[in-house]
Amino acid sequence: MGRYTIRRILQMFPLMVGISLVIFLIIQAAPGGPEQMMLQSGLTIDPSVIEAYRHRLGVDQPIHVQYFKWITAFLSGDMGISYSSTRPVSTMIMERLPATLELMAVSFILAALIAIPMGIFSALHQYSFFDMVATASSFLGIAMPVFWFGLILQLLFSVKLGWLPVSGTETVGNTSFGDHILHLIMPALVLSLHYIAGWSRYMRSSMLGVISSDYIRTARSKGLKEKTVTIRHAVKNALIPVVTVMALHLAGLFSGAVITETIFAWPGIGRLFIQAMYARDYPLLMGILMMGSFMVVVFNLFADLLYGWLDPRITYK
Repeated sequence: MGRYTIRRILQMFPLMVGISLVIFLIIQAAPGGPEQMMLQSGLTIDPSVIEAYRHRLGVDQPIHVQYFKWITAFLSGDMGISYSSTRPVSTMIMERLPATLELMAVSFILAALIAIPMGIFSALHQYSFFDMVATASSFLGIAMPVFWFGLILQLLFSVKLGWLPVSGTETVGNTSFGDHILHLIMPALVLSLHYIAGWSRYMRSSMLGVISSDYIRTARSKGLKEKTVTIRHAVKNALIPVVTVMALHLAGLFSGAVITETIFAWPGIGRLFIQAMYARDYPLLMGILMMGSFMVVVFNLFADLLYGWLDPRITYK
């Protein structure tokens, strides 16, 4: 596994370079540019001023020249300077990263704590009332738009009932831990909705396949208690494909935070990405997208290694 891991890590470098090229070309192909914010101000601006602004930013140069300058700086550890705030991109990202990681971690744990027991119980009580309700709820959770669910929660628990704050991370003048948790509940629930629905279905399907296996019937025939058979034999093996899927979906939490953070004004990377997109802030967009791409590649490697660790039958060369 050691050689396989080293080989995969070495493959990450050309892969990330290829990803950066694709992202750069897509951003450059988008209509408008950094000067778009000046044009939207409603003021009459001399074209020479706009050209001077583009020249100062370097966006008037050929695309291959712009990319070569960016990738050279990026490989040296410099993500560039934000067009909109004139601050280092790396500094802006690091300021917002803790909030996004907190939201991702809480959402991941919440989804795992709900989805896994739900899937296990549904499989053990197949076609029961609970199984039918869980199945219907899962399909509803998969089909439900995230932005709509977030707005409904705000309308119900913030506007109508007044139980939870509508947005942000803290109430003005209140920096207590309890107040922060209240602000975290709705964003974490919205971000984890699709994963609760999907993982519970994966767990149910995997559990149904395991409990009908020969070794489970053998364990029961030996007189083992049903609880022991379920927990030590069935659940442990049923978790193997589910845990792999969960590891692959870790990066999806990062991309899903874009919508969630925007709805709840959560000061994380997702909200920063939306702001950078509206401002046509190319360096900031590239920095955020490269970080997200890196997370996808790393979590895919982590999922592959985790699958081999969980299932000894799998060998890596």
